[in-house]
Amino acid sequence: MTRDIINVQYPTLDHTESVANIGITKTTVVQANGITIADAFSNKNNSLFIVIDSTSSASSLLTVKAGDAYPNSMLGDIVIELPKGISAIQVQDLSRFEKADGSIDLDFAQGFVGTIFAIAKWAGVRTV
Repeated sequence: MTRDIINVQYPTLDHTESVANIGITKTTVVQANGITIADAFSNKNNSLFIVIDSTSSASSLLTVKAGDAYPNSMLGDIVIELPKGISAIQVQDLSRFEKADGSIDLDFAQGFVGTIFAIAKWAGVRTV
Protein backbone atom coordinates (compact mmCIF):
# COMPACT_ATOMS: atom_id res chain seq x y z
CA MET A 1 0.00 0.00 0.00
CA THR A 2 1.25 3.45 -0.90
CA ARG A 3 0.15 5.80 1.85
CA ASP A 4 -0.69 9.44 1.42
CA ILE A 5 1.64 11.57 3.56
CA ILE A 6 0.60 14.63 5.55
CA ASN A 7 2.67 16.86 7.82
CA VAL A 8 1.95 18.13 11.30
CA GLN A 9 0.94 21.79 11.24
CA TYR A 10 2.44 23.98 13.94
CA PRO A 11 1.30 27.40 15.22
CA THR A 12 3.03 30.62 14.30
CA LEU A 13 3.47 33.05 17.16
CA ASP A 14 2.62 36.68 16.57
CA HIS A 15 5.28 39.35 17.02
CA THR A 16 4.48 39.62 20.76
CA GLU A 17 4.79 35.84 21.17
CA SER A 18 1.54 36.00 23.14
CA VAL A 19 -0.81 34.51 20.57
CA ALA A 20 -0.26 31.62 18.17
CA ASN A 21 -2.29 30.84 15.09
CA ILE A 22 -2.41 27.78 12.84
CA GLY A 23 -3.58 28.19 9.25
CA ILE A 24 -5.13 24.78 8.61
CA THR A 25 -4.64 22.83 5.40
CA LYS A 26 -6.91 19.78 5.11
CA THR A 27 -6.10 16.67 3.10
CA THR A 28 -8.81 14.56 1.49
CA VAL A 29 -8.50 10.97 2.68
CA VAL A 30 -8.21 8.33 -0.03
CA GLN A 31 -9.50 5.39 2.01
CA ALA A 32 -7.62 2.74 0.03
CA ASN A 33 -4.27 4.46 0.60
CA GLY A 34 -4.36 5.21 4.31
CA ILE A 35 -2.42 8.09 5.82
CA THR A 36 1.08 8.54 7.19
CA ILE A 37 1.62 11.57 9.39
CA ALA A 38 5.29 12.42 8.88
CA ASP A 39 7.34 13.38 11.95
CA ALA A 40 4.21 13.05 14.08
CA PHE A 41 6.14 12.57 17.29
CA SER A 42 9.21 14.70 16.67
CA ASN A 43 8.29 17.11 19.48
CA LYS A 44 7.67 14.34 22.11
CA ASN A 45 5.32 16.54 24.12
CA ASN A 46 1.95 14.75 23.77
CA SER A 47 0.42 17.74 21.98
CA LEU A 48 -0.38 15.93 18.70
CA PHE A 49 -4.03 16.16 17.66
CA ILE A 50 -5.37 14.39 14.60
CA VAL A 51 -8.54 16.05 13.35
CA ILE A 52 -10.80 14.06 11.05
CA ASP A 53 -13.94 15.40 9.40
CA SER A 54 -16.02 12.40 8.39
CA THR A 55 -18.62 13.15 5.75
CA SER A 56 -19.56 9.47 5.46
CA SER A 57 -23.27 8.69 5.77
CA ALA A 58 -22.68 6.77 9.03
CA SER A 59 -19.97 6.23 11.62
CA SER A 60 -16.79 4.53 10.44
CA LEU A 61 -13.66 2.97 11.90
CA LEU A 62 -10.11 4.27 12.18
CA THR A 63 -7.15 1.99 12.85
CA VAL A 64 -4.17 3.59 14.58
CA LYS A 65 -1.33 1.29 13.55
CA ALA A 66 1.24 -0.06 16.00
CA GLY A 67 4.70 1.34 15.38
CA ASP A 68 8.07 -0.34 15.14
CA ALA A 69 10.31 1.90 17.24
CA TYR A 70 9.66 0.73 20.80
CA PRO A 71 8.78 -2.54 22.55
CA ASN A 72 5.42 -1.06 23.56
CA SER A 73 4.27 -1.52 19.95
CA MET A 74 3.71 -5.20 20.80
CA LEU A 75 0.35 -4.03 22.24
CA GLY A 76 -0.79 -3.76 18.62
CA ASP A 77 -3.14 -1.57 16.65
CA ILE A 78 -6.14 0.22 18.11
CA VAL A 79 -9.42 0.53 16.24
CA ILE A 80 -11.67 3.42 17.23
CA GLU A 81 -15.05 4.58 16.02
CA LEU A 82 -15.25 7.75 13.96
CA PRO A 83 -18.69 9.31 14.23
CA LYS A 84 -20.05 11.33 11.33
CA GLY A 85 -18.73 14.87 11.73
CA ILE A 86 -15.51 16.18 13.27
CA SER A 87 -13.34 14.14 15.64
CA ALA A 88 -10.19 15.37 17.38
CA ILE A 89 -7.97 12.48 18.42
CA GLN A 90 -5.08 12.85 20.83
CA VAL A 91 -2.53 10.05 20.76
CA GLN A 92 -1.43 9.62 24.35
CA ASP A 93 0.83 6.54 24.17
CA LEU A 94 3.45 7.72 21.70
CA SER A 95 5.72 4.72 22.02
CA ARG A 96 2.97 2.29 21.03
CA PHE A 97 2.38 3.92 17.65
CA GLU A 98 5.63 5.64 16.69
CA LYS A 99 7.52 4.24 13.73
CA ALA A 100 11.32 4.42 13.62
CA ASP A 101 11.16 7.53 11.42
CA GLY A 102 8.87 9.36 13.90
CA SER A 103 5.73 8.96 11.81
CA ILE A 104 2.38 7.28 12.53
CA ASP A 105 0.16 5.29 10.18
CA LEU A 106 -3.63 5.41 10.03
CA ASP A 107 -6.02 3.16 8.13
CA PHE A 108 -9.65 3.98 7.39
CA ALA A 109 -12.49 1.48 7.02
CA GLN A 110 -13.98 0.87 3.61
CA GLY A 111 -16.54 3.52 2.76
CA PHE A 112 -14.88 6.30 4.76
CA VAL A 113 -15.14 9.73 3.16
CA GLY A 114 -13.64 12.86 4.67
CA THR A 115 -10.61 15.03 5.37
CA ILE A 116 -7.74 15.00 7.86
CA PHE A 117 -5.15 17.31 9.34
CA ALA A 118 -2.73 17.07 12.26
CA ILE A 119 -1.69 19.87 14.59
CA ALA A 120 0.72 20.11 17.51
CA LYS A 121 2.23 22.66 19.83
CA TRP A 122 5.84 23.49 18.98
CA ALA A 123 8.04 22.28 21.85
CA GLY A 124 11.49 23.29 20.70
CA VAL A 125 13.50 26.40 21.37
CA ARG A 126 13.07 28.94 18.61
CA THR A 127 16.13 30.13 16.73
CA VAL A 128 17.13 33.72 17.36
